[in-house]
Amino acid sequence: MNGVALGALGLVVYTYAGYPLLAAAWAKVSPRRPRVRDDYEPRVSVCLAAHDGERYLEAKVRSLQALDYPHDKLEILIVSDGSQDGTEALARRLSLEDPRISVFASHRRFGKPTALNTLCRNARGEVLMMTDVRQPVSPNALRELVRPLADPNVGCVSGSLVLQGENGASAYWRYELTIRSFEACVGGMVGVSGSLYAVRRADVRELPADVLLDDMWVPLSVARSAKYTVLAEGAKAYDETCDDDREFSRKVRTLAGNYQLIAKMPWLLVPHRNPVWFQLVSHKLCRLLCPWALAVLFVASGALAFGIGRPAWQLAFWRTAFFAQIAFYGAAALGARAGKLGTLARSFTVLNAAAVVGFWRFASGRQAVTW
Repeated sequence: MNGVALGALGLVVYTYAGYPLLAAAWAKVSPRRPRVRDDYEPRVSVCLAAHDGERYLEAKVRSLQALDYPHDKLEILIVSDGSQDGTEALARRLSLEDPRISVFASHRRFGKPTALNTLCRNARGEVLMMTDVRQPVSPNALRELVRPLADPNVGCVSGSLVLQGENGASAYWRYELTIRSFEACVGGMVGVSGSLYAVRRADVRELPADVLLDDMWVPLSVARSAKYTVLAEGAKAYDETCDDDREFSRKVRTLAGNYQLIAKMPWLLVPHRNPVWFQLVSHKLCRLLCPWALAVLFVASGALAFGIGRPAWQLAFWRTAFFAQIAFYGAAALGARAGKLGTLARSFTVLNAAAVVGFWRFASGRQAVTW
C-alpha cells in the first residue's frame, strides 16, 4: 500500500511540477533557435472557420485587415459552418468591401475539420494562418508568425493566446503557456493555440472529418515529417476568461481529443517514430492518468494514515497528506470564496474531473466534433 501511494503521489508531482522544471532546464541547456528572417514575406492565406460567430466576426476581420503585412500578399478566407445567425451575410458584406476576402458557406454544420479542409483546398498562399472567429489578433501577429518559417526546419508556429480577466482559468493558462515556451525552445511543442497558428500549406494533410484537435493534429503531423514547432510569443490573440462551467466543457473536449489522437495516430506511442514522444507523454498523457492517481492517493493515504503497526513518522506523513487532500478539495468546493487558493484548487479539480468525463465521452463516442 505504501508503494502504491508513493507511486501515485510521484506521478502527480512529476506531471505538474517535475516535468515543467525538467523542461525549463532542458530549454536552458540545449536551446534550439530557428533562423528567422525579418524580410521573409510569403503569400499568406488566413483561414477562418466560424459557426454562429456574427457577434465577433466584424471585430475579427478588422483586426486581420489591420495586420502589418503587405496588402497584396494576404487573402482572408472565411467559412460559415452551418451558421444559424447572420454570420454568412455579414461575411459576404465584408467581402464586398475588401476583395481579399472570400466566403464559403455550408448550410449543414459539419464541424471545424471539414471547414478547415475547405479553406486549405481554396487557399492560394504558401503559408496558412489558422485562426478562430472569437479572438482579435495583434497587428504584428502575422509577421511574428512567418519569421520563423524562413527556417526550412520549422514546420509550424504557434501564437500566444492572451486571456483578459483574472480567475483560475487564466492562471492555469499562464502555467500552460510557460511549459509550451520551454518546449518551443527545444523544438518540441506538441500542441499550438488553435486561436492563432501558422503552417506551410505544403505541410498540411487533409484533416479527418471527426478529429477534435486540429491544434494538436497539425503540429504532431509536422513533427513526424522531421520539422519542429515553435512559439512566437509576440503574435497575440485576445480572449476573455471563461467561467468554470464553460472551462469544464472546453477541457472535456480537449481531453477527449487527446484520447482520440492516440487512437488515430498510434505511432505517437512509439519513441523512435515520434520525435516529441517524451514531451507528449510527460505533458499530455500523464495528465490523463492523474485523475486516477489522485483517487488512488486519496484512498491509499487514508488507509495508511490510520494503519496499525507502522512507524510513527509514516503515520505522521500519511495523516498530513490525507488531511491536506481533504483541505484542498474543500477549498476547491468553495472556489473563490476560499480566496486565491480556492480558485486554483477549483481549476485543478475541474481539469482532472474533465479528464475522466473526456475519457467517457471518447470511449462512448459521445464527444461531438462540432464546436
